[in-house]
Amino acid sequence: MTPKTTDAGGATELSRRDVVALGIAGAAALLGASPDEAEARSKEPRMPVAFLPHGGGPWPWVELGLPKSETDSMAAYLRGVPKLAPRRPTALLVVSAHWEQRVPTVLGAAKPPMLYDYVGFPPEAYRVTWPAPGAPALAARVRLLLGAAGFETATDASRGFDHGTFVPLKLAWEDADIPTIQLSLISGLDPGRHLAMGRALAPLRDEGVFILGSGMSYHNMRGFFSGSGAADAEAFDAWLGRITCDAPAVRDAELVRWAAAPSARACHPREEHLLPLLVCAGAAGADRGALSFRGATFGKRVSGFHFG
Repeated sequence: MTPKTTDAGGATELSRRDVVALGIAGAAALLGASPDEAEARSKEPRMPVAFLPHGGGPWPWVELGLPKSETDSMAAYLRGVPKLAPRRPTALLVVSAHWEQRVPTVLGAAKPPMLYDYVGFPPEAYRVTWPAPGAPALAARVRLLLGAAGFETATDASRGFDHGTFVPLKLAWEDADIPTIQLSLISGLDPGRHLAMGRALAPLRDEGVFILGSGMSYHNMRGFFSGSGAADAEAFDAWLGRITCDAPAVRDAELVRWAAAPSARACHPREEHLLPLLVCAGAAGADRGALSFRGATFGKRVSGFHFG
């Protein structure tokens, strides 16, 4: 069966053979590089993949009552994320917990606007800017790869960067000068489909694209704002750290069954903030995970991981 890619301009069908036939030259054309440049990139070290905690709302720029030790630690970690990469990325691809669509959907705007997807904060929270350029060619490349893996896909040409993207990336790449796109989660939140989505995106790592999952390893809003939840967060975080850093075959199998882990549902009543990690694990392939960050938000343990 031929996978389909759809957008407002109509449907286009692309077979797996079409995508494979693109090879280095096709990827180069889509990403704005010459075949020689793409060939050179393919011989450079692969880009890593990273799962980032993005914290609560616009926390770096407004006072939320978080302990300074927590915010300073997370901010320092996020500012250091560029050091995970062996060189400057050609582009950033972010899977944000704050965007769900029926099919995997990519931002298609050349200049994505800001999307302040939070309410009830002081005026300065709505003056934050992070004007990174979009990457329509990369969006097309993402759709080709996902289409070859059997996913129907779509492009959203008007949506902007939500806070799952602009909060951590404004700290990590303050100059906002690297082309960036977002990729949505899939409604229904099936863990196996998100792992498969990540596997389909793995070739981008050889094209200089830094794949980032933005979520939280603990995300229970009632737990955040009550005295409960710390023990659950510690139990789940211990399991998550062990599994994410295990052999890839074990890691992937266990992450798909994440809901059976200790305190899993107490930490994630709804799993949208965990699934970006599964996309990252899929894109990691044979690379083992490593713990990048171990901190807290409102006293609840949260972690960040990288692969490669």
